[in-house]
Amino acid sequence: MKNLALLSAIVLTITSGLVFGTMEAASALTWKWNYSGTDIEAIGNFTTNNTPNDLGFYQILEITGTRNGETITGLQPVETPIPGNEPFDVDNLISLNTQQLTRDGFGYSTSGGNYSSPLFASFLPTPSYLEVFSAPPLTPGSENFGTEDSELPISFSATIITP
Repeated sequence: MKNLALLSAIVLTITSGLVFGTMEAASALTWKWNYSGTDIEAIGNFTTNNTPNDLGFYQILEITGTRNGETITGLQPVETPIPGNEPFDVDNLISLNTQQLTRDGFGYSTSGGNYSSPLFASFLPTPSYLEVFSAPPLTPGSENFGTEDSELPISFSATIITP
């Protein structure tokens, strides 16, 4: 039994070495971002993958920062809407191009229980950046915006700080 346990440990070690030894280390980029608008100030960092897609967009993997003094607590999962802005899913993409965000934008939650989704509103007569903001009570559906919710123009900027 002792030899079987030793043999199992050796096989596991060799197998792990073969599997993990051939994996390349994941690389990531760190970005500094910020946006502002009437009564809005948000700033922080993103971590993205290190290779853009065919359109030049990087996938946001993590987010840190603050919005109006509230700590950002999490990134909204891709292909889901921030609560209160259903059915508009986020894609969490960022680019170094002139248009840095997509129409779907990115989403995040804050320590105050609020949600925010900055995006590039290509559907407007004069395309520009907007922030969709939803706060409790979170009523599903974008048509159910309450007085605590908003969709306001913003200035947005992001740059890579560590390649």
